[in-house]
Amino acid sequence: MNTPPPTLWIVIPCYNEAEVLPSTAPLFLTKLQSLIESRTVSPESRICFVDDGSRDETWSFITQLSAESSLIVGLALSRNRGHQNALLCGLMEARSFCDVSISIDCDGQDDIDAIDDMLARFSQGNEIVYGVRSARDTDTPFKRKTAESFYRFMQKMGAEVVFNHADFRLMGKTALDGLSQFGEKNLFLRGIVPLIGFQSTTVEYERSDRVAGKSHYPFAKMAHLALDGITSLSVKPIHLISTTGIIFGCVGLIGLVWALATFASGNSIPGWTSTLSAIFLIGGLQLLSIGVIGEYIGKIYLESKDRPRYLIKERVGF
Repeated sequence: MNTPPPTLWIVIPCYNEAEVLPSTAPLFLTKLQSLIESRTVSPESRICFVDDGSRDETWSFITQLSAESSLIVGLALSRNRGHQNALLCGLMEARSFCDVSISIDCDGQDDIDAIDDMLARFSQGNEIVYGVRSARDTDTPFKRKTAESFYRFMQKMGAEVVFNHADFRLMGKTALDGLSQFGEKNLFLRGIVPLIGFQSTTVEYERSDRVAGKSHYPFAKMAHLALDGITSLSVKPIHLISTTGIIFGCVGLIGLVWALATFASGNSIPGWTSTLSAIFLIGGLQLLSIGVIGEYIGKIYLESKDRPRYLIKERVGF
């Protein structure tokens, strides 16, 4: 008896993408139609665009796409909640309808033909398949260096991330059910998904230049994402602060003994340079430590509020 093909939902978060959607939406639709025609996936499969509170005509275009094709559905969030929350919203909505989901950005940079390989790996029993960039030749030297440093720094700080993987991934229904049990408000899906477990693998692909518009993840946002990921998934920075405190405490104790010995021998010379240097160094470390601890306290505060991560304002095509 032949096993029926799985129902696939392709989840695509969008924010101010009215420039790029007219170019990339037909590509996504053509890919899904070809998968349905080859009986790789079920005719009940869908493309789900999630509008993250865009200020341009993104939602109007999604509504138009849904009216033109029954394969396209759309979700509009009540306000901008950030890429990670928009992506989670789409995945949780897809969970009720699909056997397998694939998340992908709408800018056309991720290779949609890699979807075939992902589905093949899923059929082999992998519940999660990570899309991993094979190279960064299209990046500027600065972008390449900072991006690779981002992943290495995240791993050293204790966050479990897949190197050179963003949010282009396949997740089966079981993995989506597992993801639904992670209730934190400070989302960093690149670090949360590996914590789910289950059998997983990777698929390499070449990333292209953005089709149109500007990237919504410049260096400042990537740095903020790294900080969010580290403080959401690891307490290693707190351990580093404790270790640094112990080291400086020991150094200070040695300095105190030296100062007393110098004073007792009558060789002490009054000076302000060494005093100011010590004050600036220790004061800077204290402020940095307080800032890191404050990040954790702020996240605890937000988690304790238990506010919804997103609110859906409108649905089309469901």
